Amino acid sequence: MRPEDVLDLYETKIKLRSFDELAPLIADDAVFWFSDGSHYGMDEIRAAFERTWRKVQDEVYWLENLRWVAVSDDAASCIYAFHWKGLWDGKAFEGKGRGTTVLRREADKWKIVHEHLSHFPQ
Repeated sequence: MRPEDVLDLYETKIKLRSFDELAPLIADDAVFWFSDGSHYGMDEIRAAFERTWRKVQDEVYWLENLRWVAVSDDAASCIYAFHWKGLWDGKAFEGKGRGTTVLRREADKWKIVHEHLSHFPQ
């Protein structure tokens, strides 16, 4: 599987809203930076995803304008725009921002080792 395939699968699995589906794609020592804070390791990353899924109902999430800025035999990095919409406390909301995902080869598999999502600059 190529890094591009892992990111495509990750985008698909997020829509299932089950962290157990995402976990095999994420490195145990991963670091995720979201607008609500920095999350180190699988337990903190799981908690961040599950907290968001409890708050946002009927979520639709997608990536656009993916650009692979570095790819080697052992590491790859992609930047993109992300979008979401859903119900937050019963009210319709939507948002977008920019993201970076870094993958690392572990044995014969690619794993996400870092994700950084942020708002677009004003």
